[in-house]
Amino acid sequence: MKVTVVGSGNVGATVANVLATKGFASEVVLIDIKQGLSEGKAMDIMQTAHMLNFDTTVTGVTNDYAATAGSQVVVVTSGIPRKPGMTREQLIGTNAKIVKSVVDQILEHSPEAILIIVSNPMDAMTYLTLKDTKLPRNRIIGQGGMLDSSRFRYYLSVALKEAGYPATPTDVDAMVVGGHADKTMVPLVSLATYRGIPVTQLLSDEAIQKAVEATKVGGATLTGLLGTSAWYAPGAAAAALVEAIALDAKKLIPCCVYLDGEYGEKDLCIGVPVILGKDGAEKIVEVKFSDAEQAKFNESVAAAREVNSKIAGALE
Repeated sequence: MKVTVVGSGNVGATVANVLATKGFASEVVLIDIKQGLSEGKAMDIMQTAHMLNFDTTVTGVTNDYAATAGSQVVVVTSGIPRKPGMTREQLIGTNAKIVKSVVDQILEHSPEAILIIVSNPMDAMTYLTLKDTKLPRNRIIGQGGMLDSSRFRYYLSVALKEAGYPATPTDVDAMVVGGHADKTMVPLVSLATYRGIPVTQLLSDEAIQKAVEATKVGGATLTGLLGTSAWYAPGAAAAALVEAIALDAKKLIPCCVYLDGEYGEKDLCIGVPVILGKDGAEKIVEVKFSDAEQAKFNESVAAAREVNSKIAGALE
């Protein structure tokens, strides 16, 4: 399988590195507009091949979309990253133009590709991509829920440790739906478990709420600490989506996809549980929310629609 990663910054390079070490892709192409950046990062990754024992070929190119031809999956990370104090939504004007240009060029050379959108604001960029390309909705997937769910698992594992349970994030099963935004994502407490035990049986309401709030500002917390957007977890999350598609894994993963009646919503891209396989988003799984979670999901939908309404103006 050939995979292209657009954008060779911290997130894009991490996606390429994880894909290489996983070993299921025969070729990964890194592409960026900055002269030499993709080439240098690809070379750096390839110089770990012997030590990490992988055979995937990683190549880097500068603005040469012909080199991406025949890609089965394309991960779009391009755009400006968040800086401390910025919301994801504040990136819409610049990143909308970048993402539209990138996707148009990608599809010229790989018309059958499945697209994974990472660029922020991710829900709006996924919606923009679907509307601009008019591709079937199964082929356009936004990466947000996977990342947010991983952060929720992390914060719940910290809370469980503090409560006396020897938990790591791999012991926790938890899911985040809704928009990929600090105020509107919806961690599903009602479905969160520790080795099959509902966390509500093990943790206080205060500890759970602390984990929920930490999850919602997880990206902003890291941006404040790092001075830019995080990259290890976002990169690994995007690579996990590629892997599920490449291996036809039929994995249940929260992703941003287009709703056409599911969850009572239409004409919207937002995070919900999805079965991922060789055809991309193969099935949307509808789960029952608690009353409080449903109310939060409704708020998230309204916020996503408001951001979407700004896209047309941003492209003028």
